[in-house]
Amino acid sequence: MGVPSSAASYAAGQDLAPAALRSAGLAEQLAGSGLEVSDEGDLPHQVWRPDRDHPLAQNAAPATASLRQLAGRLEPLLARGDLALVLGGNCTVALGVMAALQRLGAGAPGLLYVDRHYDLNTPQSTTDGALDWMGLAHALALPGCVDALTGAFGPRPLVEADQVAWLGVEPRAATGWERAQADRLGLHVTTSEALAADPAGAARAALGHLPPGPLAAHLDVDVLDFIDAPLAENTDCRNTGPTLDQAVEALQLAARDPRVRALSIAELNPTRCAGDPHALPRFVSAIARILAVTIN
Repeated sequence: MGVPSSAASYAAGQDLAPAALRSAGLAEQLAGSGLEVSDEGDLPHQVWRPDRDHPLAQNAAPATASLRQLAGRLEPLLARGDLALVLGGNCTVALGVMAALQRLGAGAPGLLYVDRHYDLNTPQSTTDGALDWMGLAHALALPGCVDALTGAFGPRPLVEADQVAWLGVEPRAATGWERAQADRLGLHVTTSEALAADPAGAARAALGHLPPGPLAAHLDVDVLDFIDAPLAENTDCRNTGPTLDQAVEALQLAARDPRVRALSIAELNPTRCAGDPHALPRFVSAIARILAVTIN
């Protein structure tokens, strides 16, 4: 399912990702790996625009509406036993996925959050107003969040701190607020350096922290070394972080976990790889390699 939205982003671009991944042969690669594929289409297209009425929480209303739609569309698919592949869009899609897993009533869901950032900012902790690195702050209902998004899925918080394991964080990219929240909440965090050094071991340790209920894995492509895989909206991760192959190793181990019910992809901006025509096909092949292990 595609979530072609950049409403919660810094600018337009991520809204193009679902179509770009399909055009690069995603469905064909998945089917060629032995998976039975059902393309559930896209949610309504949303393009970022400057929200001058809400400069510190840009486009929160349309972004929240999209996430509610995502949770509603995913719930019956997950209930019938499907593995959901969600093509974002930006990192807020993880909230819609977790809300859908919560509704299954199969125990507290867990989230393996593979990202260079904590995404724990709030409209008060940063001046950029982009919700795409505020998603988990809203899931955890941290002080200063936007009420409409924090309460979009019913009782708050959507998740507790022990339901999330961060994998691939670069501490130097975090704000002071995020570091303070990580310390206060005792978050389970594996650094970018540790993920690159031992992808499978880092993933195994993170999975061991999560609850026994259904799991979602979330991949923000800015966790990747941008020189190896120039895909992300954020271009700061250059010559640091795991390569695409190292990320595949970690996520293949996660995908073998029988608790995993969903994989979401976020922060992919197809314009970033215009000078590397192999980047998108490589990434599509990587997704297929990750999900193929679920049938082995």
